[in-house]
Amino acid sequence: MSPSPSDSANTGNSPLSGQAPYANTPYPNTDDARPRDLAGRRVGWVGTGVMGSSMAGHLLDAGAQVVAMNRSPKKLESLVQRGVKAVGTPREVAAASEIVFTIVGYPDDVREVYLDPNKGLFAAPAADRVYVDMTTSSPTLAVELAAAAQQRGEAALDAPVSGGDVGARGGTLSIMVGGEASAFDRVLPCLRHLGETIVLQGGPGSGQHTKMVNQTLIAGGMVAMCEALVYASAAGLDPATVLQSVRGGAAGSWSLNNLAPRILRDDYEPGFYVEHFLKDMKIALDEAERMQISLPGLALAKQLYQSVIAAGGARQGTQALYLALKRLNAKT
Repeated sequence: MSPSPSDSANTGNSPLSGQAPYANTPYPNTDDARPRDLAGRRVGWVGTGVMGSSMAGHLLDAGAQVVAMNRSPKKLESLVQRGVKAVGTPREVAAASEIVFTIVGYPDDVREVYLDPNKGLFAAPAADRVYVDMTTSSPTLAVELAAAAQQRGEAALDAPVSGGDVGARGGTLSIMVGGEASAFDRVLPCLRHLGETIVLQGGPGSGQHTKMVNQTLIAGGMVAMCEALVYASAAGLDPATVLQSVRGGAAGSWSLNNLAPRILRDDYEPGFYVEHFLKDMKIALDEAERMQISLPGLALAKQLYQSVIAAGGARQGTQALYLALKRLNAKT
């Protein structure tokens, strides 16, 4: 459980005791209630997919002047109708912004967005910006980007999130940040419109390492949840009734509360794509190998999710693991 809010947490001041700054009081997700405390701030956004569109919209509602780009311009249309300025390259986003957020698919996408010599964010003239990558990406790449930004007299934070499409829409994400405390302080007013739990974990790469912990926990939990639903059905129980008993006890979890009901409705639309979750597990296992530790449970979850992709479920939500386990048990 996160600590209770304090004045120092909400302003982003870094306590001398070594505790990480945090903020866990989200703003209400309504236009009338959301404070417009970002008025006059020039914010850039790259990546307006399942989560990015909602997140950029929160900053717009808070009064920020938002400039955005997406590889598929169609995914920008709703934001443009609300007042976002659309541009064609990350370089143009950076040139118009003092703070730039990115949330794309893969580490290779992150590298291109930042480091493309002609169109990337770092191709824009340096201007004391803070860059915040919210993609779940490689800790090693996060360290590289932070060093490159520092050489430009700027700063780059790694700030992956957890909470899926539900958290993105509600502004209740958990945001795990790595990087300089001074840069964190500058972007915290924006982050408070996106997340409920915001923690500076340490230096560059620390946010991504924390996200790997998060994904390892989720991977094991997803296997357990889907196996439990298969068991309930095989035992002749009503899974919806079973959920009433187990979700409020020691077995309760975010996945059980948010994704199990989708499974029961045969809803496998993505809050988070299977292919992106598989990418995350690969990163975590690569880091585990580098650190010379063994994570057999995570390796098993990765294999099971690979079977989801083999069956054509790459763009389904992570709850589609249930379908793979049904096939494994010949219960199609």
